[in-house]
Amino acid sequence: QVQLVESGGGSVQAGGSLKLSCAASGRIPAIKDRGWYRQAPGKQRELVAAIAGGGSTNYADSAKGRFTISIDNAKNTVYLQMTSLKPEDTGVYYCKADVPDRGTTFRYWGQGTQVTVSS
Repeated sequence: QVQLVESGGGSVQAGGSLKLSCAASGRIPAIKDRGWYRQAPGKQRELVAAIAGGGSTNYADSAKGRFTISIDNAKNTVYLQMTSLKPEDTGVYYCKADVPDRGTTFRYWGQGTQVTVSS
């Protein structure tokens, strides 16, 4: 089992910045990949950024150049630094962790943190 707790959401004006944090506990060594997803009102959850165990990163086109995902292994925490925020970045941001186990990948989610960007 892996437990994820997000923090850092809030309300900002367009052009502002926020830094989200996701602290993991439980089976930390088993985690392969971690990332951030966003769910806007009335829309499906979508990938924002991901970071693999080896450190490689992947970003949604909408996040490239504005968002940076990073990990502090000593703190078991993944961060999402968001800059130049736009109203369309508004949504609930969820942290995820993938744990492979005997041929199956289990995906764990945090409870989500709200980000609201006003124009």
